[in-house]
Amino acid sequence: MSWLETYRGTVYRWEVDNVDHFTVAYYFERFEDATLALLHALGLDPEALAETGEACAMLDSHVRYLRELRMGDILHIRSGVIDTAGDALMIGHQVFDSADGALCTSVAQRMGLMQARSRTPVRLPAASLEAAESYRVDWEPRPVPVPAPPRHADADRFLETTRDTIKPREVDVLGQAALAAYIHRFSAANGHMLAGFGMSPAYMRSEERGLSTFEFKLRVPGALRAGDLVRVRSALSHVGASSLRLLHRMTNVRTDEEVATLEQSGVHLDTRARRSCPLPDSMRERAMARLLVPDADTKRS
Repeated sequence: MSWLETYRGTVYRWEVDNVDHFTVAYYFERFEDATLALLHALGLDPEALAETGEACAMLDSHVRYLRELRMGDILHIRSGVIDTAGDALMIGHQVFDSADGALCTSVAQRMGLMQARSRTPVRLPAASLEAAESYRVDWEPRPVPVPAPPRHADADRFLETTRDTIKPREVDVLGQAALAAYIHRFSAANGHMLAGFGMSPAYMRSEERGLSTFEFKLRVPGALRAGDLVRVRSALSHVGASSLRLLHRMTNVRTDEEVATLEQSGVHLDTRARRSCPLPDSMRERAMARLLVPDADTKRS
C-alpha cells in the first residue's frame, strides 16, 4: 500500500457546531484539501487540466464518522486510490486524531473526469491511471457507487427546509460551489426537519440533546455557481429507538435540476454524556408519522 499524507491541521473554535464537535461541512473542506493533494500526485489537479477545459470532480461520497473531533483537536488525513474501474476513479481518505492516532473518519469518493462546463464525461488518461497504481490502497468494505435515493410519491412528507443563494465566497478552484456549501445547507435543513417533530433548538438547549451524525451518502449529479438559487426539501426515511435517517434533495430553483442528494444517518445525542440516548416516546411517535416508507429496521426498533 502507498498512502499519501494529504492534510495536517487542527479544528478551529469557529468550526464547531451546536453539538460542540467538528461541523460536518468543515470536514468536507478538509476532504477537498486532501482530494486536491491526491489529484496533484495523479496529474489531475486543476492546474494540470487548465488547458484542456476538463476537471476531475466528485460524483458521490460515502462517509463514516467513527469518532468525534472537538475544538482544538489536531488531525491529519492520508489518501489513496481504491479502484480505477470504468470511467471513474475511486479514492479514499482516512482522518486521524494526530494526538493518539485513532481513526476518526473514513471517506470513499468516486471522482469523474469531465468537461468543466457541460459535465460531459471524459476517459481518464493512461498516464493518470498509471500514476494511480502507485497509490493503490486496500479498503474494506469494498466501496460501490452511491445509488440515487428512490423517488417517493408522497410529496407531502417532504418539508421545505432551505432556500437561499450560492455566495461568491463559496465557490471552489473550478468556479463551482464547493462541497462545504452543499453540506452547510443540508445542516440547516436538518434543523428545520428535526423541529418538525419536536426536536427543536429550544428542546436541544434545555435538554442538552442534539443530533450526532455517523454516516453520509452524498451524490452530486449537478453543479451550482455563484448567484444560483438553491432549494432543499427533506424527509425522514428511518426512525429507530435513538437513530434517525434524513433524506435531503437539493435543486437549482431556476432550472429545477436536482444537483445533490444526501442520506444522513445520526443518533439522538446526550451532549453531556457524549453518547446516544432514546428519543422521547412522544417525539418518536411524531417522527414516525412523518416517515416516507416504514422499513423493516424501523418496525423492529
